[in-house]
Amino acid sequence: MARVDRSVSGHRLVDTAPALAAVIDALRGEAAYALDTEFHRERTYFPKLALVQVAWSDGLALIDPLAVDIAPLAEILDGDGMAVLHASDQDLEVLELACGTGPAHLFDTQVAAGFVGMSTPSLAALYERVLGIRLAKGHRLTDWLARPLDENQLTYAAGDVEYLLEVHQKLVADLEARGRLQWVLDECEVVRLRERGGRDPEQAWRRVKEIRQLHGTARRVAQSVAAWRERRAAETDQPVRHVLSDLAIVGIAQRHPATPEQLKGVRGVDDRFLRGPQSAAILAAVAAGMDRTPQPSDEPEPRELDRDLRPAVALVSAWVSQLARNLEIDTGLLATRSDIEALLRHDEGARLTRGWRAELVGEPIRRLVQGEAALAFTGGGELALEARSHRPLDEE
Repeated sequence: MARVDRSVSGHRLVDTAPALAAVIDALRGEAAYALDTEFHRERTYFPKLALVQVAWSDGLALIDPLAVDIAPLAEILDGDGMAVLHASDQDLEVLELACGTGPAHLFDTQVAAGFVGMSTPSLAALYERVLGIRLAKGHRLTDWLARPLDENQLTYAAGDVEYLLEVHQKLVADLEARGRLQWVLDECEVVRLRERGGRDPEQAWRRVKEIRQLHGTARRVAQSVAAWRERRAAETDQPVRHVLSDLAIVGIAQRHPATPEQLKGVRGVDDRFLRGPQSAAILAAVAAGMDRTPQPSDEPEPRELDRDLRPAVALVSAWVSQLARNLEIDTGLLATRSDIEALLRHDEGARLTRGWRAELVGEPIRRLVQGEAALAFTGGGELALEARSHRPLDEE
């Protein structure tokens, strides 16, 4: 397919309530609409929405959330139209914060691409692969919160949605031909319903790798301080690392400071924490951690996979990779190593026990580990899962 550069045919900047109302009116009754956002979160706890791009059958608008309240867009998100996004997870979080809701119906083109042999491509790669379009580059890392946005920035942003409905149509046709459209819709529903934002402070410690190496009182103190940091970051809308570093949390957990002087000696704790309310708050978190009653979930003991089944993980993983190549499905979408281990452990809710994966992957793996099936090389370097003959080789 020839690669061509195409510029955005037209867009309008929406920065007033009447203009937004006109866009919402145009979107009513649309079967599908393309959606994207530009946002920043490098210097804040919550993502800061900077631009909303939306395209429909005969229009494209760039909505400026710094100039107009986009909450009325919730009517469209809650409506019957299919929201088409690419790599939607962070966009959904931003939209939920800004509009109080996310799309009621979602089609993620990155997810869909993984079911037709394209792995998980970037938007630019997807446009080039499906439409032969090469988009302009150069503004991906622009400051979207700066105003005014120039025409080059607006054109770049518009390009993210102008062709997305065309891509959606082609992907749907391909998926229908392969009998996989429902698989994608089911996977997109998982993405749509995934919990995002509003992180639980009591679980914040799990995102600090070093805390997992701590035990007993040290771990409980680290959990308490990490929870304080998470709450403080949300209250002040700044990144958690700007409140207190991971290094400081681990150091505090190991030394259990009880006074500002002791806190001063902890590596990673700077002068701003040595006086005033922040010092008192950290020390209170330390004391609370030391008094904390150990909870069963504090130090979860991972279920060990049966020793007899451990060799099966590598074997099954090799077969899954082969199957993914043959079916032109991204391996991560078909079954990860964690999925395989969860199935073999009989974990409740294991992904390979539900839906299309159960039939395609879960049931064959079950038959393999129960001795009803066998893996064999085909002679061409590929693996095949076959019914087991139960005939020893020396009897051939």
